[in-house]
Amino acid sequence: MPTPTHTHPSTTTPASTANRFTFKDWEEHPVGPEGVFPRLARATVTNAFTGVLTAPATTCTYTVAYAGESTGTFTGMELVTGSVDGREGVFVLEEHGTFDATGTHCRFTVVPGSGTGGLAGLAGSGSFAHRYGDTSVEYAFDHAFDGGGTAAADQSA
Repeated sequence: MPTPTHTHPSTTTPASTANRFTFKDWEEHPVGPEGVFPRLARATVTNAFTGVLTAPATTCTYTVAYAGESTGTFTGMELVTGSVDGREGVFVLEEHGTFDATGTHCRFTVVPGSGTGGLAGLAGSGSFAHRYGDTSVEYAFDHAFDGGGTAAADQSA
C-alpha cells in the first residue's frame, strides 16, 4: 500500500482532545513478483496514538493486496501497549481496509479476549479515513469493558 495517510470521524475524549494517531514507521516488502497486478506485499508499521486510546508505539503487520498501482485492500493485526480511558494493558486490533489514489479507509475490532491488565475484558471497534498527505489521522473508537456499557462513542461519521 502506498505510504499511508488517513482522516476520519472525530471522537473526542472528555477533555475534548481529538483522538489521533501518526505513522512512525512504514516498511513494506513485496511477496512475489513486483510490477504485476494483482500482487501482494507485507508491511510493518509503528503507530503512536493519543486521545481515548494512548499508546506511544504500537506494532502492526499488514498483508496488502494491490489490484493496481494505487488501489487495493489490506488486513492486519496491531499489538497495542498503552491505555484506554486511563486503564493500562495490552490488546490486539484486527484491521480491514481499502485504499485508492485519494486515501485509505479502515475498520478495526478489538480481538476478543486479547486484553490484559487493566484492559482485560475490553471490547470495541472503530474506524479511520486517511487522505494522502495528512501526517496525523483522526480515529473513532467505541469500546466497553465486560459488564459495562459503551465507554466512549464516536458521535460523528
